[in-house]
Amino acid sequence: MRTLLMGCLMALLLGCAGPQVSDYANEQPRLELSEYFKGDMQAWGMFQNRSGEVVKRFHVAMTGTWEGDVGVLDERFTYSDGSTERRVWTLKKQADGSWRGTADDVVGEAVGEVAGNALHWRYKLRLKVDDSTYVVDFDDWMFLMDGQVMLNRARMSKWGIDLGQVTLSFYKPAVAGKAE
Repeated sequence: MRTLLMGCLMALLLGCAGPQVSDYANEQPRLELSEYFKGDMQAWGMFQNRSGEVVKRFHVAMTGTWEGDVGVLDERFTYSDGSTERRVWTLKKQADGSWRGTADDVVGEAVGEVAGNALHWRYKLRLKVDDSTYVVDFDDWMFLMDGQVMLNRARMSKWGIDLGQVTLSFYKPAVAGKAE
């Protein structure tokens, strides 16, 4: 009986484990960060609290520039209430193929892995809410749909408690003369 109980408990715990980026290794099109995040692009997104209510909508205008395995992604946010924000990421490909990213409001470094059409980022972000700043955890997944569209869903939490999620749709205009 004890063995059966332990087996059931292990199965339950393994069932709680989320997807791994390697699960998407064979998915197409292949995501190359230095290609997709090069040049100008836009994104539209929203934040939903843990009950699912949309509490913030936004548009992001972005420009990415690259020198070798180091990229700068300049993000300019405009929120539905008219407020604006800017985040400038520096992205660096590591020797093992993983990615590290920094920005002024990121605590330490974002750590990411790419496989197939997917990018999985994890990082801590200083989030301003009214007159306070909170450090929250982001578990961020991006999926390249085709050469122009990427979908992004990020879970935001604090002390392991789910605060909500951010959903974005990125759009990169087609490059003239390049087949999609």
